[in-house]
Amino acid sequence: MLASERLGFPADARVLIINADDFGMYPAINAAVLESIERGVASSCSLMPPCPGAAEALRLLMARPNLPFGIHLTLVSESARMRFRPMAGPERVPSLVDRDGFLILAEDRESLLRIAILGEVEVELRAQIDSVLRTGLSPTHLDWHSLADGGRSDIFELGLDLAAQYGLAARVWLEPGRQLARGRGLPVVDHPFVDSFSLGVEGKAERFAALVEALPAGLSEWAVHPGPAGADAEPADDGRWVRASDLAWLASAAAAQQLRDAGITVIDYRGLQEAWRG
Repeated sequence: MLASERLGFPADARVLIINADDFGMYPAINAAVLESIERGVASSCSLMPPCPGAAEALRLLMARPNLPFGIHLTLVSESARMRFRPMAGPERVPSLVDRDGFLILAEDRESLLRIAILGEVEVELRAQIDSVLRTGLSPTHLDWHSLADGGRSDIFELGLDLAAQYGLAARVWLEPGRQLARGRGLPVVDHPFVDSFSLGVEGKAERFAALVEALPAGLSEWAVHPGPAGADAEPADDGRWVRASDLAWLASAAAAQQLRDAGITVIDYRGLQEAWRG
């Protein structure tokens, strides 16, 4: 049975989660993420607790209690020019940080995965989740920043355990993880994931339109990364051109029309959260 059927949709329904990642990375991204949801076709977002714009992002979410969001579990810094400190403090998670106390760079993720101590990973992930829950907000799911399914099997299983303990769903994208989750009776996406950073910048709108047209029956998810253009973009953000091209499509009338014409139902993680809790 397709995951979409378990959520109550017909077998031939084309169901899509469009999740805006990196909410909280810096303030101008926050505005772009909200625009992609409130004026555009994105259905939810994921908050990065260790980042400079996270406090503002939390305030924006508290002013929008019906806006669905997840927690973008962050074990790596974006780049050498955009580094993040662990929420638990570097002294509690020494295997996750560089000599300056920052989370290891995303470009060095393979080194991180070789040395990360699982107990320290748990300490940091709980610190990130708890920092959100202390505000009284109710996230729907957990997902990962720059580490598909946590990047390592034991970290992935830790993420599933934390989702269960906190009453959340989790993004599960890679085939081994999807098989494991399904073996536990947990509905996950039926098809390979789409990350907007893999689509390039040139012809982005046309690429999104082609993906809409080709979307198969069942549950799919796209991770999109809306962000500002021009002077509002953070110069240290090496992905700013990808982000601007994502926002241009997500907030366009053409995107909404394409989804309507294709008969695609766009949802967020609330249905999955209910199924995972069940």
